[in-house]
Amino acid sequence: MLTVPVWAFAPSLPLLWAGAFIMQFFVQGAWGVIPAHINELSPDPVRGFLPGFAYQCGVAVASQIPHTQALFAAHTSYAQAMALSAATVFILGAVVAGVGPERRGVAFGRGAPYP
Repeated sequence: MLTVPVWAFAPSLPLLWAGAFIMQFFVQGAWGVIPAHINELSPDPVRGFLPGFAYQCGVAVASQIPHTQALFAAHTSYAQAMALSAATVFILGAVVAGVGPERRGVAFGRGAPYP
């Protein structure tokens, strides 16, 4: 979360690059494994369908973010709108990850986890 101010409120181009790089590095590191996780959570009959469908639903929801950012920017600065939207997404992602289910010992094709 520390990189949001560096990325959004950078007073110079090198700080903007550094903040954007650090934020994207950690986003890919943390969320790059999500397709595999969604695949593990999927029931056997829909394992080939559900991960892609979940991603497309996420894209549909995310398509509204530019409009929402423009509404925020009309009342504040562009930097504040970007920082607010990034912080909101980070917080919601943390809540979903904290509340979401975990399945350890899944045996694909058997339906139930290992004993």
